[in-house]
Amino acid sequence: MVFLPTTTEEMVEAGFQKILGLWTPVFDEFDEQGVKFALEVHPTEIAFDLYTTRRLLDTFNGRLTLGLNFDPSHLLWQGIEPHLFIRDFADRVYHVHMKDAAVTLDGRAGILGSFLPFGDVRRGWNFRSPGHGDVDFEAIIRELNAAGYDGPLSVEWEDNAMDREFGPRKPSSSSGR
Repeated sequence: MVFLPTTTEEMVEAGFQKILGLWTPVFDEFDEQGVKFALEVHPTEIAFDLYTTRRLLDTFNGRLTLGLNFDPSHLLWQGIEPHLFIRDFADRVYHVHMKDAAVTLDGRAGILGSFLPFGDVRRGWNFRSPGHGDVDFEAIIRELNAAGYDGPLSVEWEDNAMDREFGPRKPSSSSGR
């Protein structure tokens, strides 16, 4: 019987402590210059969901220099309700991407993308032009309003299956989101 090595709690904690050590001098300089840092929460980052985001913020003892670049597309395909993420981290949302994605699991491809390139219809999820995916932008805007967010809403468009000139202009004919 073969047992794969698991990622231990000690290994995870060591990673968070390494980030603390690496980023603290940078954040010290940011503080001197009046700059805030907004980490985009998504897989490949140390914070990729609610629990890892909370852990990162706690690792920095709530330091206000560290905030979030909210991108609903990366949360959605992981099964996280983006508007609830805003509710949990309302005071830390420093920037917002208006980016859509669609989950299209068909019984063949997994949620991790199967090493298929973005735009490939065989993937279990793909980015979509805003309003053409599964992100509930109305719920997000309502949550941002409730949080008092008054920063930019930046459209990040990565829909590989729609022409870049057509996609941003074409209104959605879907659920009205």
